[in-house]
Amino acid sequence: MADEIFKIKTITQLHELIGSAKPKHPLISVIDVDDLPQKPEFVGVKMSADFYMISMKEHDCGMQYGRNYYDFEEGALIFTAPGQVITATEPTTEVKNEGWILFFHPDLIRKTPLGERIDDYSFFDYESNEALHLSDEEKQIIKACVKNIELEYNSNTDGHSQSLFVSNLELILNYSKRFYDRQFHTRTTKNKDVVSEFEHHLKDYFKSEDLTNLGQPSASYLANKVHLSPNYLSDLLKKETGKNIKEHVNEVVVNKAKNMLLSTNKSVSEIAYDLGFNYPHYFSRMFKAQTGFTPAKYRENIN
Repeated sequence: MADEIFKIKTITQLHELIGSAKPKHPLISVIDVDDLPQKPEFVGVKMSADFYMISMKEHDCGMQYGRNYYDFEEGALIFTAPGQVITATEPTTEVKNEGWILFFHPDLIRKTPLGERIDDYSFFDYESNEALHLSDEEKQIIKACVKNIELEYNSNTDGHSQSLFVSNLELILNYSKRFYDRQFHTRTTKNKDVVSEFEHHLKDYFKSEDLTNLGQPSASYLANKVHLSPNYLSDLLKKETGKNIKEHVNEVVVNKAKNMLLSTNKSVSEIAYDLGFNYPHYFSRMFKAQTGFTPAKYRENIN
């Protein structure tokens, strides 16, 4: 059925699916995109894998990641986390393609420093239209790291294999974080427009009845308003303003709370409910974390 999702649990299962030889390592693999099967029956099939994917495609290839359709442009790098839904929107062509896809299972990095920090690489949760576009120089740096992984993959596995795989994966991710910072910087004019639009939607929300009826705006709600993923928007805001989505929301809440504390006789609980909190003590805790005072103490000291 169209809504069914085909789940791929292991890299071995993936190799079987695309008709490749059994992987030389069960937790990591690199596949040349030109070796991917040209099977029209894959088109429209929703798939979800239990491992991470990093892919680079040099020429156009239709693919849908999550909600968004994406045409790979030259040197575009996409990061996919376990559980993300991928759909092929057109079959691969007979034309020779250049690029690669690196797969690695969470078990490879479990109990390693990279495993503990993997959530810090927020671009694994970006949408496909937020891909990393590399310069030729940046592309060569990433390719060198992938080449090291391929060399180790094709060698006999020994006690050093895992640490070498993980070290090169970490290099790829750290370089990608640097290159994303460069991309944010070079798009700063466009990003400022996004910040302005985000702030507009945030202010509108706090003026609407949604605040009382639905509570405070979620990161997903605000990101959807500017057509970005929550993680990408949060990182963009951090680069441009020094504050992520949550910090922006808290700033608006605190400013409104200060005004209400000083200009009304409403109780702290009433103010908390008016500002979208279901539990007043959550409001008091957040207010103190932001200002150093409880709401009651702030009202008392300022007055």
